[in-house]
Amino acid sequence: MHNFIYSLRILFKNKILIFWTFAFPILLGTFFYMAFSNIEDSEKLDRISIAIIENEAFENRQIVKEAFEALSDEENEEGLFNTIYVEEKKEAERRLANDEIIGYLFVEEEPKIVVKTSGIYQTILKATMEEILQMESIIQVKIEKRMQESLEQGIAFDLTQDFFKQMAMDIRNAFEEELFIKDISSSHLSYTMIEFYTLIAMACLYGGILGMTSINQILPNMSHTGKRISISPTSKGKLILSSVCASFAAQLLGIFLLFLYTIFVLKVDYGNKFPFIILLAFVGSLAGLSLGIFIATCLKANDNLKTSVIIAVTMLGCFLSGMMGITMKYVIDKNVPILNKLNPASMITDGFYSLYYYDTFDRFYMNVGSLLLFALLLIGFSMYQLRRQTYDRI
Repeated sequence: MHNFIYSLRILFKNKILIFWTFAFPILLGTFFYMAFSNIEDSEKLDRISIAIIENEAFENRQIVKEAFEALSDEENEEGLFNTIYVEEKKEAERRLANDEIIGYLFVEEEPKIVVKTSGIYQTILKATMEEILQMESIIQVKIEKRMQESLEQGIAFDLTQDFFKQMAMDIRNAFEEELFIKDISSSHLSYTMIEFYTLIAMACLYGGILGMTSINQILPNMSHTGKRISISPTSKGKLILSSVCASFAAQLLGIFLLFLYTIFVLKVDYGNKFPFIILLAFVGSLAGLSLGIFIATCLKANDNLKTSVIIAVTMLGCFLSGMMGITMKYVIDKNVPILNKLNPASMITDGFYSLYYYDTFDRFYMNVGSLLLFALLLIGFSMYQLRRQTYDRI
């Protein structure tokens, strides 16, 4: 415990170390939020302004009328249209010419959509009209089937306006319960979430700098402290274990602060599987720590060079996992899949993707297992290297 506390004090007195493991992920997360939040707001699907000419033909198409009322309900957050009802065609044309609406519905013998230009909103309006007409056709088939059944049974079939209204209300309820066109731009396809996944992966791997520092302090060829430790009667195994545990505790503190900042300050929503996200961050931190220990024991160089190597390896791994471009991970998976299988940053981000997109945990546990295997292999090899190191003189 004494060595553990002593190692923690040494780590927290290193200002450069504190910057890279604590401050830099928070600063980068702030930049991500500033860069990508406006992009998502601009891509959200707004309500589409349309006009409907209220004539006798429109009133007689009860299904069409009820469907558009359901899709224009202001109380429904997923409502698709902002509908304006006009009595004359000239009024609708005037609004269309002034760009107050993107199109209008005019019912003669058949419903007709009139637009000024082509675009995504015009396409949605056209697709909506086609869907409603298909539903109307289905209802007509049901009516004909019911009439045929009534004739076969010798029962009079009363085709009243109330029957049409009931059928229309059934269609209205169907549209209100589940719209066939939904805006999922902000809740399911988030640039910001993808970037924050890679940010957490980067923060986990930056813990390797802590692991490297803790090992360097006990290596006699790296510092005067290491020389004194090498000739001390203290168990080297206890020294290594306490130093590594102190580094891991400091790293977990940094991850914890990053989560607090992104959740309560940047308002990042990690979903309803947060305990699994914590588990993945914990295992990812262990992988990052093992990477630092491995580089510290195998690379014969000074602190600055080892730190540079860890940062370079971490940033390369984050780049391949999609930090600098969200399509990069897909490109690597398609062309060189073995790279992402060996890349701990990709394992971490893939674990987040599996929690975000899949209902099962098979892929998540596979990534957790891969990270544990990665960490154990590097730690095992590092311990082997430390045991076989000898020095003629320092």
